[in-house]
Amino acid sequence: MIPTPEQAWDILCQYNEGDFHRKHGRIVGDVLAWYAQELGYGAESDFWKAVGILHDLDFERWPEEHCVKEQALMRELGLDERLIHAAVSHGYGLAADVAPQHEMEKVLFAVDELTGLIGAVAVMRPSKSVDDLELPSVKKKFKDKKFAAGCSRDVILQGAEMLGWDLDTLISRTILAMRASPAVD
Repeated sequence: MIPTPEQAWDILCQYNEGDFHRKHGRIVGDVLAWYAQELGYGAESDFWKAVGILHDLDFERWPEEHCVKEQALMRELGLDERLIHAAVSHGYGLAADVAPQHEMEKVLFAVDELTGLIGAVAVMRPSKSVDDLELPSVKKKFKDKKFAAGCSRDVILQGAEMLGWDLDTLISRTILAMRASPAVD
């Protein structure tokens, strides 16, 4: 089964009670849907969004088994193997040995950490918004390894490389994607 974004949200909420993980799922789902439109995969926008919503399905309850437990949960739910591969590939090299292959998987790999960094930069601004956030502000904080230290710069750089994009392109596009997300405050 390939869930709709609404069904994906219901599944996420079954396994995640905290606002942080739920909001992160919504944001990444919205960002992936934006990228689907931007990169010519508009017909698959809902699929991309569902993958984004579900990519951290297991993280709140089973952080030590991240991406491993997720596969089992998704298979128990009868979710499509393509969705499982996509969701698990975001943990490549860290929690999984499933490499991102499709462009959507590479985008997910790159933006999972980047959305956290951009969100952290935005809340430090007077407006507390991505609406007026620009590339130089994010780049400055990207260089400061102590700022949002949990957001792996190496993963972000590796994701940009997988996509064949420079870092500026990845950050600029992701800022635009986050501006379009209703989940971003």
